[in-house]
Amino acid sequence: MNIIKLNAIDSTNSYLKKLVQKSTLDTFTVVVAKHQTLGRGQLGTTWVSEQGKNLTFSILVNFKSFKIQDQFYLSMAVSLGLISALRAFVDVPFKIKWPNDILAEKDKIAGILIENILRGAFINYSIIGIGLNVNQEIFPNDIENVTSLKKLSGTTFNEDELLSNILVSIEKYVKLIEEDAFESLKKMYLAELYKINTPAMFEDNEGEIFLGKIISVDVNGRLVVELENETTRKFNLKEIKFASR
Repeated sequence: MNIIKLNAIDSTNSYLKKLVQKSTLDTFTVVVAKHQTLGRGQLGTTWVSEQGKNLTFSILVNFKSFKIQDQFYLSMAVSLGLISALRAFVDVPFKIKWPNDILAEKDKIAGILIENILRGAFINYSIIGIGLNVNQEIFPNDIENVTSLKKLSGTTFNEDELLSNILVSIEKYVKLIEEDAFESLKKMYLAELYKINTPAMFEDNEGEIFLGKIISVDVNGRLVVELENETTRKFNLKEIKFASR
């Protein structure tokens, strides 16, 4: 495992993507930065992080025969690996908020951004960007429902030790993809999914508010919600959100 440490960069995902285009890199090459100036989240959102207080890093994973149609299993594996590692450091309830935000006591503590580079019908390699709130205690007023490991525990964490444990844990779950253990990954993912099988109010992207419950995630990674009349609807990213918490 090769870890490249940077003081500051626009985006660890962008840096790693440029690096792998120039040279052949081993799988699980990692780029970690003390500060990101243009950290990215899902669908063009930004990841705000106080300099030197958190973990912002990207992981390269090379694949031999990982089909594009199975790509959401990587999101499952990374999410599971991350919460498994965090539970070894802080004893609070961690959950995965679909598709791959990590919640601690209902507040967001980590985000994941995966970029896949394709070769025909297969994923050649993936770049997995992770932002984890570690020692930051004060957040901008316009960012709600967010927390950090230090806020949860009162402890200041060693970021290198934390990173090492996270990488080992994520690698363990990613290996399940190489073993085609997709059903096992899905079963574990659903067991950790926030609000699964619990009635809740949702809002779709047209502003309609409705009662439903999350019952599964389909093969394409869409959220499957059962409605009051026992029919189901499937939602892509940004097509649904919780109407209230």
